[in-house]
Amino acid sequence: MTDRESIALAGTRRHFLQRCGVGLGSIYLAGLANAAAVPPARATRARSVIYLHMSGSPPQQELFDDKPRLREFHLKPCPDSLLKGERFAFIKGHPTLLGSPYSFAPCGQSGQRISELFPHLRTVADELTVIRSMRTKEFNHAPAELFVHTGENRPGYPSIGAWASYGLGTMNSNLPGFMVLVSGGTDPTAGKSVWGPGFLPSVHQGVQCRSGAEPIFYVSDPEGLDRAGRRRSLDALKALNELELERSRDPETRTRTEQYELAYRMQASVPEVMDISREPARILEEYNAKPGQGGFANNCLLARRMVEQGVRYVQLFDWGWDTHGTGPGDDIVNHLPRKCREVDQPIAALLRDLRRRGLLDSTLVVWGGEFGRTSMNEARGGSKSLGRDHHPHCFTVWMAGGGVKPGLSHGATDELGWRVAENPVDVHDLQATILHLLGLDPLTFSYRHLGLDHRLIGPAEGPRVISEICA
Repeated sequence: MTDRESIALAGTRRHFLQRCGVGLGSIYLAGLANAAAVPPARATRARSVIYLHMSGSPPQQELFDDKPRLREFHLKPCPDSLLKGERFAFIKGHPTLLGSPYSFAPCGQSGQRISELFPHLRTVADELTVIRSMRTKEFNHAPAELFVHTGENRPGYPSIGAWASYGLGTMNSNLPGFMVLVSGGTDPTAGKSVWGPGFLPSVHQGVQCRSGAEPIFYVSDPEGLDRAGRRRSLDALKALNELELERSRDPETRTRTEQYELAYRMQASVPEVMDISREPARILEEYNAKPGQGGFANNCLLARRMVEQGVRYVQLFDWGWDTHGTGPGDDIVNHLPRKCREVDQPIAALLRDLRRRGLLDSTLVVWGGEFGRTSMNEARGGSKSLGRDHHPHCFTVWMAGGGVKPGLSHGATDELGWRVAENPVDVHDLQATILHLLGLDPLTFSYRHLGLDHRLIGPAEGPRVISEICA
């Protein structure tokens, strides 16, 4: 065996790929460059999104989808036709129907029918585009939340906020393009995957902010290191990462450098944005926000401050909407009104505040859960508390601002609120519409990963923009 043959046999696949950067590496990087070329396909009205996710799924029958026929048959046996072929998460046996104990009224000039549980939201009813005909394919929380926010029912796929950041970037180089705020005492059921980047460059991951002295973990300088020292250390890291990038051609190396630099810039910009004590007392009162504390009200005010500073996508998760009725702590009589009081005033204040500041037309606000609730009482274990099981066949989402028609009602369910009766809207349709309103073409907007062109709305034909609600 010659020396040349020995060298060839000793070379591993990894060595081959590393040493052929001009060939295979260049082809790979060229492909990434092509994948990154995703300019908006059309003029757009929405520049930012504020997505208000009620984790656990609110019961639409108590809030936006009034069903008088359910009240007529309250606690009467459910028709067999509704149960045939159905699967439930918790209902056993033959359940009874459950009429809502709350009244509805037409609100504003549009006549939107909204529950008495949302008195503040009623005052801004004419801003809302209410979609009462949403449906999904999932009826358990984690896969349903993943499906709503990533387009797939399992982890590993980019969240819609990451897609927006990837496609459009941020409008403020000192802040991330995608920021996340959590209330209700815990993360959503699906965990942090619902704001993850999936296979997109990790710089597009949602950055979670918290109340307190350190809004974002690990951004502050370590003890004993001043600003100048931090700059020198980042310059040294950048030089090392550039050497590694030249050697490995791994695009995540460049992403790592970008994240370090963004964190450095965020040290000055994030504390300023997160300091709601800078707001006038009348604004704090309008939102019911309290500086120095957490909670949904503070997060709504922070969301306005973020989009005002150029953040592209702000995601709010509020946990605690899983109203099964196993007891007073999760029923529709005691627990649901408490949750509604927590969010009603801040949401209405957010919409009014955005309108006053000229931001609502360029900010799309979305509200909803991951699925709906059943038309029958769950009565798990013989519970006497009233509550509803998970239901994928219909639920309600509303949108405001950002290019949708205000005061519009879209779609309807049947008289018992069991299935969609008019203008069904699937989860991928909702996602396609959000991308469309941001100026991206949801049918062609994709990222090449493992040889496939992945889309938020999935590979199959069928998803469409809900053009009927677009202004």
